[in-house]
Order: sequence, then C-alpha cells, then structure tokens
Amino acid sequence: MKKLNLFLSFFNSEKAGGVVLLICTILSLLFANSLFTEEYIAIWQFQIAHHPAEFWINDGLMVIFFLLIGLELKRELYFGELSKLRVAILPIFGALGGMVIPALLYLVFNFNTPTQSGFGIPMATDIAFAVGILSLLGNRVPLSIKIFLSSLAVIDDLGAIILIAIFYTKTIYFTNLLTSTGIFVLLLIMNRLKVKILSLYLIGGIFMWYFMLFSGVHATITGILLAFAIPFEDGNENSISCKLQNWLHFPVAFVIIPIFALSNTAITIDKNWMQIISEPYTLGILFGLTIGKPLGIVSFIFIAIKLKLTKLPKNINWNQLIAVGFLGGIGFTMSIFITLLAFEDNQIINNSKFMILIASLLSGVIGFVWLKKSFNSKKI
Repeated sequence: MKKLNLFLSFFNSEKAGGVVLLICTILSLLFANSLFTEEYIAIWQFQIAHHPAEFWINDGLMVIFFLLIGLELKRELYFGELSKLRVAILPIFGALGGMVIPALLYLVFNFNTPTQSGFGIPMATDIAFAVGILSLLGNRVPLSIKIFLSSLAVIDDLGAIILIAIFYTKTIYFTNLLTSTGIFVLLLIMNRLKVKILSLYLIGGIFMWYFMLFSGVHATITGILLAFAIPFEDGNENSISCKLQNWLHFPVAFVIIPIFALSNTAITIDKNWMQIISEPYTLGILFGLTIGKPLGIVSFIFIAIKLKLTKLPKNINWNQLIAVGFLGGIGFTMSIFITLLAFEDNQIINNSKFMILIASLLSGVIGFVWLKKSFNSKKI
C-alpha cells in the first residue's frame, strides 16, 4: 500500500503539472508573437553574473528537475516496476525501442548533414504532458497503464541523460571533472557510513554542480549523481531520500518546469512557417516523435514478448499499448532541452522547438483518441 500511495502521489503531481505546463506554453507563444515580442524575449536574455537568465534556468534550475528524476528512478529500482527484472523488461524494452527507432528515423533525413546532431531530439518523452493526457480519461485508465507509462518515461529520461553525457559533451576540462567526481565519491562514502544529514549532501551537490558546470560535461548530470548518493535506506517516509522527493514534487512541477517552458517556448512563428516543415531536421523530429516513438515502443515490446522475456499485464491489450506508444511521442521538455545542446544556430533551434510542439500535439491527440476508443472496444 505504501508503494502504491507513493506512486499515486507522484502521478497526481505530474498530472497537475502537465496542466500548468500547457498553460505556460500557450502564454509564452502568445507573448512571443505579440506586440511585446522583443520585450518578452529580452526577459530571458537579461544578464545575471555575465550569463543570460535562460542559461541559469537550463544549467541551474534544471539540475533540480534531474535530481527529482534521479530520485524517482531510484525509487523505481527499489520498489517500483523496475525492482523485478521480468516486470521491468516490459518498460525497459519499450523505452529502448522508443529511443532507437526515432533516432534512426531522424538520421534517415539528416545523416551526413550539418543537423545530424539532432538525432537525440525525438528520443525523449515528457512525463508531465503524457500523464496529464492520461488523466483526461479519468478512472477508465487502468492503474497498470499509468504505471507502465510512468516507468517508460523515467527510463526514457535516463537514456536522454546518458545521451547528453556521451554525445553532447564537446570539450572536457579534466581538472574540474575530476574534482566534481571526487565530491561525488565523497558523498557515496558518506552514504556508506550512514550519514543521514540531508544538508551535507545538498551542500556537496552544489559544489559538485559548480565544478561540473565548468568541466564541459553538462551540469544537469549532477542532479542524477546526487540522487544516487543520497541515502535511500528502506524507502520509508522518514528516509531523507523520500522526504526530499516528496518536497521537490511541488517546486519542480509548478515552478521549475513552468519557468523552463516560458523561457524555452518563446518561439516566434514566421509567416512562412509552412516552409519549416520541409526542412530535413524538422521532418526528422516530426516523423521521429509521431511515428518512431509508437513504432519503436510497440515493436521492441513485441520482440521481448516473443522471446518470452516478459508479458503484457492482464488489463493492458495491444490496442491500448499502441495508444500509449503515441503518448510516448510527446517530447516537449527533454526534446527542447536536447535541442539547445544539439544546435547552435538560433533559427534552427527556433524551428526545431516549433516542430517539437507540433509533433507533441499530434502525438498527444492521436494517443488520447486511440486510447479512448480502445476503452469503448471489446477487442483485445
């Protein structure tokens, strides 16, 4: 029961966060294409300590988002769907397919072009939006579908983090990287010594972030590392890991992610916006998210089941699984984040963000309609 309550608390926070995220995105698009375009964009370019506000949001505040992702992943590994290998294989295979196939589809359009570095953009799933759409169907959605989609999205996020560390690190400054790694090792030793003072881990995390920021490796990796350094103990409500996770849900869902959305969806839509769709990188994003995601998720799960490595939960059928696959095509937060790392040209970044919104909208609508119809059908 404790495990179920923890998941439901997480699901409800993501559900409400998805609504706020949608509102912020719409507001940002309206301001970015109004009479106040320059003033609105200038807000996110305001200099703070020789860096624009957008930098501190993406490289600072988002570390806290990744910290929460890490804590959620840790919980899944101990208590959730990922704690039992045979059960975990289902979302693991789904997530792998949902990363590999979209990336390959993107490269079909962009291989050996200046924009091939964007292959990671359609590999991500935005858990807040995906869960938010599930919530629109109310109690008709079986708990197993909610748990599966959440587990898949968490694994997806982990894959995106690994992707960032490997493919989107350009120049490494080893002194700073080793210093950051040394602090991480120190925090792990504190964990083994059963030190349970949360403030010590958070202070260590701040220093680890500072040196990681100037190491060449993206600073958000610090969030995941810190999550795994903080003691989990037996996962009860009094453990500092559980307390921190519960505390972070509200500020991440209702402050950090909305601010990220406001600053990164300040997209100016050109009058000739239809031409954007014909670009190789925008086609890669569109096909990767709307077709690659469901194709990858369903096909890899089909392979896993045929190999008898796992099986579908009793109250999930293939029709519903395809619908969930489309919901996995809602990239948004992580897709936009990877876009900022993949490209340097502002026009390409702007166009990519626009296509991420279009593709995520299409995926969300198709997934919602498909899933709704599946509940009205008796076919398995």
